[in-house]
Amino acid sequence: MSNYFKQVPDFEYVSRLPDAKISDYIAVKNLFKKAELRPDIFQDLSTFQKYQIKGDDRPDNVAEDFYQDSSLDWLVLTCNNIINVQTEWPMSQRDFDRFLLDKYGTYANLESTHHHETLEVKNSKVVVMLEKGLEVESDFSFSYYDWWLKEQKTVATANLVTEVTNYQYEEKIEDAKRNIFLLKVRYLNLVTDDLEEIMTYKKGSTQYVDETLKRADNIRLYQ
Repeated sequence: MSNYFKQVPDFEYVSRLPDAKISDYIAVKNLFKKAELRPDIFQDLSTFQKYQIKGDDRPDNVAEDFYQDSSLDWLVLTCNNIINVQTEWPMSQRDFDRFLLDKYGTYANLESTHHHETLEVKNSKVVVMLEKGLEVESDFSFSYYDWWLKEQKTVATANLVTEVTNYQYEEKIEDAKRNIFLLKVRYLNLVTDDLEEIMTYKKGSTQYVDETLKRADNIRLYQ
């Protein structure tokens, strides 16, 4: 991420320090500028590849594994529109255990029922009549007419509903975060060129000083 922030341009803001003069400015990074993928790339699934985050890997670990460049961690996040790593990235096992105990109090409570879900039901022609994973009550019942057998079928609750514990529920949420998409390596040059373009101030824009610097007093800094 350090290489990414090196490309983020600066702006000079009026200093609010107690001993500052009226003409003093402080240079800071313009965080209104941020990397994004062009719509023609972002909306084209063929430019991406599925990837599963392993263990306690961080974005930089993923970037190193996939691109052989840990500084492209920003691209890993951008590809998946991840803004808050704390909530949108899979937790480490230690953090996950701590989260579970904070939320449910004891390990025993983790085995308590969170909800019930349906099991998949198929007819005699292996056509799905009820999909798996729908949240239902524990006494949910289901029946359907099998046109091939010319019979009304009623599915026993034991073959229809399964219990989902608190632990299984939270684990499923975390596991879903592990399935991400990454931009294929052959498109990297396009993205890095776009990044340079995005991070460059345009001559004539508000408070322009040069391509890497603006001076602002409370002005729109993202132009």
